[in-house]
Amino acid sequence: MAKTKIKVKELRDYLKTLENKEMINELVELFKTFPDVKEYYLAKLKPEYLEEILEDYRKVIVDEFFPARGDGKLRYSVMKKAISDFKKISDDSVHITELMLTYVEQGVKFTNTYGDIDERFYINIENMFNNTLDYIVKNNLENQFRKRCKKAMDNSSGIGWGFADSMMEIYYSYFNE
Repeated sequence: MAKTKIKVKELRDYLKTLENKEMINELVELFKTFPDVKEYYLAKLKPEYLEEILEDYRKVIVDEFFPARGDGKLRYSVMKKAISDFKKISDDSVHITELMLTYVEQGVKFTNTYGDIDERFYINIENMFNNTLDYIVKNNLENQFRKRCKKAMDNSSGIGWGFADSMMEIYYSYFNE
């Protein structure tokens, strides 16, 4: 990757020099060349496909815990990137919450399936749970996601390394019941 970067102003200045047809050709070329651009425009032009796009991103997360073959790789950066990339193509807070909560739910399911993992694993799941609940509250989605969050917390019961206690503490810091 080139170390020299261009600024948005430079890009705008360049784009201003283009005729309308040239601008369209530039966008079409980007669309053809980069899958992310294609996905961005798919979400923008055909919002009815957003659920399908969401499922593709959810699958990335699920596959890190429970792939069709072999063992989960638990690449936290891959899962976080899936959420980050989805946020770039859609600002739908319900869908973003779905992805974040999928990360947490799959993490809890993973440790319930395979037993105690390591401290790094629990810290990652706890941090995502905290980030998810924070996002839910900031976007006024409590009524929509409270039950799933509580279920994730309840499903962590009995898991070691203080994980269940942390999940409870996080949950009750956002939901006073």
